[in-house]
Amino acid sequence: MNWKKYFSKDKEIILVSASTGGLPNASIVVSVGLSGDEVLVANCHLFTTVKNIKENKNVCLVGGYFRIKGEAKIFTKGRHFDLCVKENKGYSVPVSSAILVKIKEVFDLDKVKAINI
Repeated sequence: MNWKKYFSKDKEIILVSASTGGLPNASIVVSVGLSGDEVLVANCHLFTTVKNIKENKNVCLVGGYFRIKGEAKIFTKGRHFDLCVKENKGYSVPVSSAILVKIKEVFDLDKVKAINI
């Protein structure tokens, strides 16, 4: 099964972050897209997630039966931010930043094994 389809554009995924103290936070988000080893998410109301990423860049994404571990960066301008604004036109809450996750590991939760990326 191709794990990438679960993280592609317009797919609902779970984004998990944690504070430096280890307090976890999970949010359901919609993928703006998957490109190579990066997943892009628009931030419209992810206040705790953004706070956590500023403290601890390590995040986890879950889509289908697949888990991605990676490092997140926040953009408030530039091409990633512009793409998020474009893709979220018409939503009632404006985009405040773009969250780009650089994939470090993909894991198949059903088969209980790592996937080479």
